Amino acid sequence: MNDPFDKLSWDDLRIIKAIAESGALSAAATLLSVNNSTISRRLLRLEQTLGVALFDRRRTGYLPTAAGAELIALAERVELDIVSVARRVSGPVQGHTGDLRVATSDALLLDFLTPIVAEFKTLNPAVRVEVVVGNNLLNLARGESDIAFRASTAAPPDNLFGRKVANVAWAAYGRRSEFAGGRPDPADLYERQWASYGSGLSGLKAFKFVEERVSRERIGYRSDSVAGMAVAIAAGMGIGFLPCMHGDLSHQLMRVSVVEPDISDELWILTHPDIRKSGRVCAFMAHCMEAIGRRRAFIEGRETHGLP
Repeated sequence: MNDPFDKLSWDDLRIIKAIAESGALSAAATLLSVNNSTISRRLLRLEQTLGVALFDRRRTGYLPTAAGAELIALAERVELDIVSVARRVSGPVQGHTGDLRVATSDALLLDFLTPIVAEFKTLNPAVRVEVVVGNNLLNLARGESDIAFRASTAAPPDNLFGRKVANVAWAAYGRRSEFAGGRPDPADLYERQWASYGSGLSGLKAFKFVEERVSRERIGYRSDSVAGMAVAIAAGMGIGFLPCMHGDLSHQLMRVSVVEPDISDELWILTHPDIRKSGRVCAFMAHCMEAIGRRRAFIEGRETHGLP
């Protein structure tokens, strides 16, 4: 007797996974660039072949059944295997050519990483670089990015390959025009008006540091963007914490506190083990290591002259 699972294909698994991720046939069709009737027909045929319902059809959307959840897990494992093999096969061939997708945050990109990428492009013009900006770490295992450039409070996951390249110093900053007489008395610092980070960046040590020292009434502005925080401080929204490598670049800002070691971050470059030996990935990581080495004193708050 033939096993119905013998007829299961990667295309079937992709459809199941897309429906689970989107919760609706129309959204899954858009995700896979097919029409709604194709998705509906393929799902129905698959369920008939397997003799089991894979999704509960509810008014709120399609929810996986127990059998559906097992196939979704299988789809995720197969996807990772396909990406892994494709990387190992293509990586050595591509060398210093091809596409390189880098994920990072807005603050790291704007003033710090962009010049480093520009230097790399001058040396490797055949590499096409795409930068994805966001505060969430994209899934390196699934190929959402090739390299992640992050300031983190913890070591990276065990399934990633990474290099710690520096410690990121943080200090409190204020609008320079408001502190013509110099830094305020440290005893009065937390009695002033403050700007702080929102819930989207509550994992920052700076978020907790301010919450523990500044009364709620004195925090009149919050932002889920470090770059946005710098603009807000310069606009007079209050004192706020910034990485020194960002705050020291603005002529409108000045440090109003010493570097706070309790809220320092670690700067990491991360990639997936399957592509770490790819020519373009190796070249980019090596370039970043060297470029950051030249800027380490600035990143760690020991110099304030800005990027060389």
